Amino acid sequence: MVSKGTAALEAMIEEATVDAYGDDEQLAGLFTMIEEHLAVPFTTTVLGVEVTVRKVELTADTIVAVCIRGRHRQRIDLLDLPLPTPPPDGNAWIDAYRHWAGR
Repeated sequence: MVSKGTAALEAMIEEATVDAYGDDEQLAGLFTMIEEHLAVPFTTTVLGVEVTVRKVELTADTIVAVCIRGRHRQRIDLLDLPLPTPPPDGNAWIDAYRHWAGR
């Protein structure tokens, strides 16, 4: 039986990828939804260090969060980014992306 959470994620994935053919187009569709709905900037902790997520970017094969601390900048795969508590608005799209990616 499919859980309500999984069904909701599947519906979001369907919404983001309805006209997409292949993984590249599906990834682009999910990126568009994340970019439109995720409230940035937000603060989170990566390896014990507080960083600010300024934006998300689409690379050739994944979606990354652009994290900044002081004058340092690092891209972190959105699949690996720990979210703060409470998470930022629009975080359900990150959950949908993670579900789509099989994690």
